Amino acid sequence: MKTHILFLFSLVLSLSLFAGCSPQLATRGNLLEDYQMKEVLPGIDQKDDVIRKIGSPTTISPFDENTWYYMGQRTEKKGILDPKVTEERIVVVLFDPTDGLVDKIVERQDGREDVPIVQRKTPTSGNEFTFIQQMLGNVGKFNKQPESAARTAGGGM
Repeated sequence: MKTHILFLFSLVLSLSLFAGCSPQLATRGNLLEDYQMKEVLPGIDQKDDVIRKIGSPTTISPFDENTWYYMGQRTEKKGILDPKVTEERIVVVLFDPTDGLVDKIVERQDGREDVPIVQRKTPTSGNEFTFIQQMLGNVGKFNKQPESAARTAGGGM
């Protein structure tokens, strides 16, 4: 009886460990498929039609309201490792400013740029003390003998 319970316990434990190692998949943004891009017809569809067919854009260009961006990516994360991008797509929908119809749909091939993090420190004024210097630096500062009021007021003797 104990061997069956021990066997079941080890089986459940090993299955839970294997389940914990399975990759976690995540989709972020609006990852358009090919069939969705074919539904939008240049020269025929307007902004409302585009929203109805492929959804609202991820972002609209801050300098040109006639440029819409659809950005999406799929990531896969295994265990404690950082997630890796498995698929990424950036689609730009350009509208004609005169009549509001779709001018063209462009898929950006260059994707995104990784901006490196700079590991610099801003110099600050002051002293840099070690932990021991900070602890020993306050010894004797707070338990001084009381002085006369005349000496502290500048009257000195």
